[in-house]
Amino acid sequence: MAQVVVLGAGIAGHTAALYLSKFLKKEDGHSVVVVSPRPTYNWIPSNIWVGTGKMDRKQVIYELEPIYRRVGVDFRQAFARTIFPEGTAENERPQVEIEYSDGARKGEMERVEFDYLVNATGPKLNFGATEGLGPQTGNTVSVCTDLHAVEAWEKLQEIIERAKNGEKLRVVSGVGNGTCTCQGAAFEYTFNMDHELREAGVRDNVEVVYMTNEAELGDFGVGGMVFKQDGYETNSRLWTESIFRERDVHAITGAAPQKIEPGKVTYENLDGETKELDFDMAMLIPPFSGQDLKAVNREGEDITSTVFNPAGFMKVDGDYSGKPYEEWDPDDWPRTYRNPTYPNMFAAGIAFAPPHQISKPRTNPNGTVITPAPPRTGMPSGVIARAVARSIAALIKEGPDAKLYPASMTEIGATCIASTGNSMFNGTAAGMVMDPVIPNRHRYPNKGHRNPKRTRGEIGLFGHWEKLLIHYLFVYKAHGRFGWSLIPE
Repeated sequence: MAQVVVLGAGIAGHTAALYLSKFLKKEDGHSVVVVSPRPTYNWIPSNIWVGTGKMDRKQVIYELEPIYRRVGVDFRQAFARTIFPEGTAENERPQVEIEYSDGARKGEMERVEFDYLVNATGPKLNFGATEGLGPQTGNTVSVCTDLHAVEAWEKLQEIIERAKNGEKLRVVSGVGNGTCTCQGAAFEYTFNMDHELREAGVRDNVEVVYMTNEAELGDFGVGGMVFKQDGYETNSRLWTESIFRERDVHAITGAAPQKIEPGKVTYENLDGETKELDFDMAMLIPPFSGQDLKAVNREGEDITSTVFNPAGFMKVDGDYSGKPYEEWDPDDWPRTYRNPTYPNMFAAGIAFAPPHQISKPRTNPNGTVITPAPPRTGMPSGVIARAVARSIAALIKEGPDAKLYPASMTEIGATCIASTGNSMFNGTAAGMVMDPVIPNRHRYPNKGHRNPKRTRGEIGLFGHWEKLLIHYLFVYKAHGRFGWSLIPE
């Protein structure tokens, strides 16, 4: 009999929990416990549509407890606070201390024992990394959560009404710090704003600006892509620049916002210059850090730095030696996402510590880091979570010598579909497929170091239909309904 505790119920955590409930039957005495501070699951990719009024918030969030009750998972609405991987002097079993976040038990602390643990806590939205960033200050909006997206739509509606009255305005979408990831979300929101402004007939009155820490358009935090389109070889920079020209969206690349005041962002660029940009609305993605989780050994000593990296992400089977960029290798990246110190603990999705960036690291003359962090969201999160669930199930059923299931980002691909609008007939999308996510020069010695047949970009209505299909398929999958496991990650 084994108990598996999953921390977090986002894409990675929820996927891991569903598969663990499938692989480990309660009749055999096994149990799966999910710990998450929110009572709902948020299908984050569709927050973009909430942020432009194309979907209601209720269409992207779902109550977790009924889903878990149906599949036999024990749900605790709580924050994970401290992991005791060696147990304590009073109880030798590994435990995690949680703090209930709602209801009659709000604020109450409890320790939950585990045989295996999956850290899928996702990111802490680090708005504090840039002065004045985020909805809390009121200076910028966000689409990182469902509630943030509702606020973004309210702000965009104000812009549309002001533009209808003849005002000349500027909206900015992008990143709020030089170390951000999730450029894809900012890119998508930019063109959804453009679409809404055009539908409202006010695009001529509103300048749309994309601000990014990418050194060039099309980098997306993965070092860019080389692919074939219409029989010709091209790259993601040229492909992306053509979209910006077509839509008359202005781009500021290599930017690191330093301070955001009402209606003004001050930023540094890669040349070390400090510049200012006025705006009437800004949707800026924050940088991510790990959640505030601690680790303590049996003697009561803090071992957080042993289990987590300085940013709060859990160390797994990657190479964290800090080698120079010129020596980076695909084999540096984790394969099984197992913690090297405590082999009964795994991490999935954003919660695992990447060994280094994917894009070339850049620092400006002032010492400011302006480099996208590695993306680990969406499709890779789900694929990794499924592999981790399979590995844990194998260890429980077959013993410590069981085969673990790999899901290296140097071997798995990902699809990113950036939509505009959500109508079946007038929507469009920029669809990108990269295989693998991280360039693998060992497997693909060609230019770009990815599969040239499967790495590509397309623009059109079909990609928009795919985005809609993915939304409804993954909502179905998230509910754990009949046949859910047949839908691939």
